[in-house]
Amino acid sequence: MSKTDTYVPPAVWTWDNGSGGKFASINRPVAGPTHEKALPVGKHPLQLYSLGTPNGVKVTILLEELLALGKTDAEYDAWLIDISEGAQFSSGFTQVNPNSKIPALLDNSTNPPIRVFESGAILVYLAEKFDTFLPTEAAARAECMSWLFWQIGSAPFLGGGFGHFYAYAPEKLEYPINRYAMEVKRQLDVLDRNLSMRRYLCGDDYTIADMANYSWYGVLVEGKLYEAAEFLDVASYKNVRRWADEIRERPAVRRGRRVNRAWGDEAKQVPERHSASDLD
Repeated sequence: MSKTDTYVPPAVWTWDNGSGGKFASINRPVAGPTHEKALPVGKHPLQLYSLGTPNGVKVTILLEELLALGKTDAEYDAWLIDISEGAQFSSGFTQVNPNSKIPALLDNSTNPPIRVFESGAILVYLAEKFDTFLPTEAAARAECMSWLFWQIGSAPFLGGGFGHFYAYAPEKLEYPINRYAMEVKRQLDVLDRNLSMRRYLCGDDYTIADMANYSWYGVLVEGKLYEAAEFLDVASYKNVRRWADEIRERPAVRRGRRVNRAWGDEAKQVPERHSASDLD
């Protein structure tokens, strides 16, 4: 970019709703609903409103892992929220998640029902509710929560930063792509160094921290996120690859990755899930 093309911020920013990019039609600078529409409700106490993106997959993996352990009360209905069509801005969805982001969970087993939004909060809520995948001993719990919140804080640089400018922005710009690629590679190195000493992120036990991080960084090193595997040289992070390969082979992970998926290989799509038979 030459100096004559340098962007000069205005004194007061105003919204240009024609700014372009893949998600320009749904991005806006205000919150709240855009239309009236109630959310569907199924037969199970747990109602999940989501999409099979990395943040959505975190929750469906956990739910399928809970069911695999015989936690029958973890049966759930998973409803597709098509963010490309603005379904996250319905009146019903914003009542469950005022931030209008997937996933959102409604637990109807309580009176009144409990809403939980933000993927990390949902993981902690379910892990505590079913007393598994989250250590109770103080040091182990602190380690698990640290890696979980590391993912929550780091992924926006991967998704909203690198992913946006590398894959979705209306034009490829050198500075933001380089800046966010550098940060994503630093994050992969953080994970790789930790996993060189541990089977899972927190040690010998598989936890919600692994589920959360796998949904972003595991899929990234598998070459299935932003088509950026070669660009980021993900093959060089051998410990992350080993960890991701092991988690990917878990039957519950395979099932969870299919739920609320409405694109790609049709054999792997389960746009809505209301019983285990939907995944047969």
